Amino acid sequence: MKKFFKWISIIIGTLVIALGLFLLSMRFSDGPREIFSGGPFTSGELAEAPENWSFLTDRGTIDFQTMDPDTSRTVWLAVHDRRLFLVSGYMNTGYGGIWKQWPHYLENDDRVILRIDGQLYEQRLQRITEGPEIVPVLDELARKYFP
Repeated sequence: MKKFFKWISIIIGTLVIALGLFLLSMRFSDGPREIFSGGPFTSGELAEAPENWSFLTDRGTIDFQTMDPDTSRTVWLAVHDRRLFLVSGYMNTGYGGIWKQWPHYLENDDRVILRIDGQLYEQRLQRITEGPEIVPVLDELARKYFP
């Protein structure tokens, strides 16, 4: 029985170390990979942001980078009235407070870079928690992600 627990401990320890090394290496990668945050963007061409973001209406996710810290992640989006909204769900849950840290980064520095189809768009994000945009944006999210 001691050998069994020894091997289980070795396997679990190896997995924890491998996951830690993977997450550390992601901080140096060119953008995020699926749900894993990445490092700052090193590829893409700087472009002028469009006034009309409707071309993203049916897009599922986009990548964006905060400036402080300079990390990137993949995020859901909604387009309403030609405006782009980046969505941070689960912020008021226990796990969301740990998992969704990027909205808190914006309190100190609201500058971000969006990477869409190899184009980089410098933007500023404004957190919206109430107002006339909320219901239409939530309706759009329900249409896209919760049909």
